[in-house]
Amino acid sequence: MSLSEARVSADARPNDLEAYWMPFTPNRAFKKAPRLITRAKDMHYYAADGRAVLDATAGLWCCNAGHGRDQIVTAIKRQAEELDYAPAFQFGHPHAFELASRVAALAPGDLDHVFFCNSGSEAVDTALKIALAYHHARGEGARTRLIGRERGYHGVGFGGISVGGIVNNRKFFGSLLTGVDHLPHTYNRETQAFTKGEPEWGAHLADDLERIAALHDPSTIAAVIVEPMAGSTGVLPAPKGYLQRLRAICDKYGILLIFDEVITGFGRLGFAFAAERYGVIPDIITFAKGITSGTVPMGGAVVRAPVYEAFMAGPEHVIELFHGYTYSAHPLACAAGLATLDLYGREKLFESARALEPKFADAAMTLRGLPGVLDIRTVGLVAGIDLASKPDGFGKRAYAAMDKAFHEHGIMIRVTGDTIALSPPLIVSEDEIGEIFGKVGKVIEAVR
Repeated sequence: MSLSEARVSADARPNDLEAYWMPFTPNRAFKKAPRLITRAKDMHYYAADGRAVLDATAGLWCCNAGHGRDQIVTAIKRQAEELDYAPAFQFGHPHAFELASRVAALAPGDLDHVFFCNSGSEAVDTALKIALAYHHARGEGARTRLIGRERGYHGVGFGGISVGGIVNNRKFFGSLLTGVDHLPHTYNRETQAFTKGEPEWGAHLADDLERIAALHDPSTIAAVIVEPMAGSTGVLPAPKGYLQRLRAICDKYGILLIFDEVITGFGRLGFAFAAERYGVIPDIITFAKGITSGTVPMGGAVVRAPVYEAFMAGPEHVIELFHGYTYSAHPLACAAGLATLDLYGREKLFESARALEPKFADAAMTLRGLPGVLDIRTVGLVAGIDLASKPDGFGKRAYAAMDKAFHEHGIMIRVTGDTIALSPPLIVSEDEIGEIFGKVGKVIEAVR
């Protein structure tokens, strides 16, 4: 067979699922009964057989403006024609500065400097490195400890899994970063079950930072990183007063406070950032996902003015922070980000999410009492539904629910362990909220 004939033969072959090693997926199970998606528009994905599948997860927490929005698609196309790539080291392009200004304007207080990267994982590692370098620049180089939280998810970089607290994300990868400790997680089913919004119980758990500070000496701690809502672990909203107490303790000891808002940023909790919802200004906010509504990979860290200014010393021609990525502030990502922010503003999607929150919570709680439902938690346009595990395997019930939801009920849900997580695009209507929980109820009944 000639080379040209081989190419034709390869092009004509049915798609082979085996070559792709899928992330965070049981590959063998998936490839026996694949859940393939071929297109998307607004609130729906479309399966390979043409079926509409209601998106109850905003993709992977990221498509906040829905799918295939013309304004964003047009902006990406136009940018690709005008400027496909510009180096981020020693050069810049106008949209990078424009988008940074727009993001800074949305952030509360003096969070007014933006460092761009390409994902939430990179955003977290960026924030941790900035925190360490900040203390070094101020002459406090002994501050090298980082404090995360049990059940926290901060991406998959070595920094993120070190401060993260999800066991399976950590246990296979060695000793990770040294000098890391963890706060306790904030969930207690006995006191918090079936809570709408922030639980009343749990603010005191922030005080464990005092114990950690005493154990290590606060002068050795660089930063504390937490999610305002722990999403990937199963939707754990911050208890009332918890974040405020963390802020006060960090201020007491000169520790930087980092909010990981990769999930909560850009409207998920009804505000541009959860920091605004809770009235707490962290020193650094990480973001990704919703910044481009999932269309082009992008992430970043928003930094308070004093943190940025600490680096702006020494000769002007010398690099202040030895960190960055080839694709930082990629032109296509910036174009997508600007168009996405325009869409959020024009359609008032943050405000819409805030207005829909009570209706979403009420609809979620209609599932209470269904077979195997142990708890339901809601905050913003997010719901977590805990299912009883099957006797023969943790996670099997939720996995079966996800599979049946896609193949038999025309809805995409996300599962972690035996928890169903729902986070629809912010364009969701009241009728679609009812449809989501109606379908999920049928799925739960089917896996009883």
